[in-house]
Amino acid sequence: MESVARGGTRWKRFALVMVPSVAATAAIGIGMAQGALAASFSISGQEFKVEAQKLEGTGFVQYGSVASGKTLEGKSFTEPVAVSGFKEAYITKMCQSVVTPLPFGMGNVSLELTAGTDGDKDKNKRVYAKDLYLDVSQLDADATFEDIDIGVAAGSLKNPGIQPGTQANPNGFSQRARSAELTDVKQKAWATTAGTFKLPGLKLRLHKGTKECFAG
Repeated sequence: MESVARGGTRWKRFALVMVPSVAATAAIGIGMAQGALAASFSISGQEFKVEAQKLEGTGFVQYGSVASGKTLEGKSFTEPVAVSGFKEAYITKMCQSVVTPLPFGMGNVSLELTAGTDGDKDKNKRVYAKDLYLDVSQLDADATFEDIDIGVAAGSLKNPGIQPGTQANPNGFSQRARSAELTDVKQKAWATTAGTFKLPGLKLRLHKGTKECFAG
């Protein structure tokens, strides 16, 4: 599997001829379900969808950046993103999905990953992430921030601060908050990176056709 500048593992766009890549992805998921594992999820030149019933995080930061790279066809791309960072985050009922066209006009194949159930009843059943960064292009949610500070220079962000290797203007606009709670989260992202990721109740499924975490 290809490596990425952020470190970790690249999730490739896949087709029927790329079964080994899918198997490797499944192996990574099993490792995270069993314990803590640094991870970086991205799909070559393609956004993916993330949905969650609730995300509760501390040490929230947000700043502008650029997602760039190459598609599997070797074409370069550059897209503006808002990077959201959390020192620690707990996520209830998380879903990640990506739909990829198959070659030769065979339709689509969808990868769906779900984890983190019964968060209100048992904290240990929620997804846990440390030093979590999300390269977001679209976000819909109900949000509550505590001790929010808007308009700080990105270079002054700490805990977790600007992610190493991220393309960001240290003097650019950013914001931070002691804590953040997002409910009914629906977002599109180019990458998700964490120093530690624990995914209890992990389920990874491949579906023939289009199956996404949410429509739109």
